[in-house]
Amino acid sequence: MDASPTIYEDRIAAQMNRGDFVLAVVTATKPDFYKQAPVVAAADANDLPCFVIHTGQHYDEVLGHGLQEYGLEPHIAADFGIRGDLSQKTAEMMLAVKELAAKLNEWPDTTVLPMVHGDTHAAAIFPQAWMFATNQQVAHNEAGLRGMAPTYETTSDPEAVISEQWNNEWHVERTEPFPEQYDTFIGSAASIYQFAPVELNREHLEREGYPREVDGQERIPVVGNSVVDAIEMKRNHDGESVFDVYPALEARDDWIRVDIHRRANLLPERFTAIVEGVIELVERGYNVNFVELTATEQALRNYGYRERLQRLADERGNFLFTGLWKKHAHVYEFLASGQCLAEFTDSGSMQEELNHIEEAICLTARFNTDRPETVFDANTNLLVPPTDGEFVADMITHVAETDAVRERMRSGENLYGSDVGERIVRFLKTRADDRVFDWTDGRLGFESGGDREFEYL
Repeated sequence: MDASPTIYEDRIAAQMNRGDFVLAVVTATKPDFYKQAPVVAAADANDLPCFVIHTGQHYDEVLGHGLQEYGLEPHIAADFGIRGDLSQKTAEMMLAVKELAAKLNEWPDTTVLPMVHGDTHAAAIFPQAWMFATNQQVAHNEAGLRGMAPTYETTSDPEAVISEQWNNEWHVERTEPFPEQYDTFIGSAASIYQFAPVELNREHLEREGYPREVDGQERIPVVGNSVVDAIEMKRNHDGESVFDVYPALEARDDWIRVDIHRRANLLPERFTAIVEGVIELVERGYNVNFVELTATEQALRNYGYRERLQRLADERGNFLFTGLWKKHAHVYEFLASGQCLAEFTDSGSMQEELNHIEEAICLTARFNTDRPETVFDANTNLLVPPTDGEFVADMITHVAETDAVRERMRSGENLYGSDVGERIVRFLKTRADDRVFDWTDGRLGFESGGDREFEYL
């Protein structure tokens, strides 16, 4: 590591001295900020000692703004300052966790239970590092995300592709998104409590061998998804409106907001299909806002599309080319405003958010999805396989012009509950005296005595 993690000893001591069980909420990237914030807020409301461990992966003014926006900054007790590619982040996190664990050993009678989230790289590496450093496991918020895909019988007719997604059988197909599917799968292996958003996530975990109960105590509670709490926290936000930041959005209706950043979608063939499809939609007269994330910008430059999109924005009033929106509250405001027809995205969280926000529909630029329940259960989401630009444009056009499809998508069941942070915290408060690592003899019902603390030889 280039430098040691920043540890705020006063913040750690303030929580560690409050009792014998402390929740340590781990954040790494933008989705963690708004999905973990409700857990931190619920811990405060329920008098559960809690601090935040931030890996530092998203730290700049835009990507890191969620820490401020959701009030997490005062809770940060350790900032690892992680940087670099996947290999460097992995190595730095392992060493940073070891150093933090050594600091926490100053309170030998206090159990610290870290909670990771979702399918970020931290959700995979932090639990491993924590278990190797402490011989203890973690909790996992939004556990059991596993990619699934429908049986495709045709790949060129939008109406048939929609019917196949809503009516055909689905199967596990978790090679993508990468590395997120690896991350969530590996994170499960070091988690003692797995908070599943929906029953399907629990079924995935049980199929992989994780027990629903141990000694009559639940291990995989279905609690919903804390993104719904985040939406309610920010839906009616104070301050500057998104329409003040981007006045062009107020001048037109039925916008299609485009948000693409997954590694697989930045491959030449898929990225070309997505961008050509977007350009075709603009030329057909649809109002399109293309949101440029860091990875998206690099791909646009690499494949020679960025100047073309900039020219298109200059020439066409129905095309808005923006950077990443700083405030997440602005995203929620726009999606719920009635002026957004659809979000064309490859984000996992956005599939959940648009299940809860009924005014806009979700179109997902993937061949499979780790939120398949939004498609075959709620019908609030459709996959738009990025095969070529014409198909992308034709599928989105078909949805936009077919009243029955849009109405079905807007009226789907809300899957992810409410007060999820509260449910997670109340569950953990009843488990504060439980062990935080399972040995086989205990799992099998054998009684054994003695201290199980040890260091690896």
